[in-house]
Amino acid sequence: MSEPKLVYSSKINKIRSFALILIFVGFLFMYGGILLKKIEWLMLILFALGVLAIVFSLVVYVWIGTLSLRSVPVVCPNCNKPTKMLGRVDACMHCKQPLTLDKDLEGLDFDEKYNSKRYQKKK
Repeated sequence: MSEPKLVYSSKINKIRSFALILIFVGFLFMYGGILLKKIEWLMLILFALGVLAIVFSLVVYVWIGTLSLRSVPVVCPNCNKPTKMLGRVDACMHCKQPLTLDKDLEGLDFDEKYNSKRYQKKK
């Protein structure tokens, strides 16, 4: 039997997905407020939570946009498409191929701990 293939995701895509989920959560809170409009205080709380979730998602989108501008553009060796790398190790945005620009990490198993400052200090 073959081992299950691990699928990695790029950091930029993970953060963008989190921001998108926040938008839907905000909509769900506000929709719940509409359904509970008979209880005014609960409706106002749900609307406020919904607006806060959407505003926080906006902040996350702006943050990842500025972070994306500072990322390193590379061409994936697997799919030959341009992608962006954050940190020492990341995954291709298109084919999920593990990538690194650090010569010391080439050939090692992919692990996001290589990006942590604690790991860099140990080394």
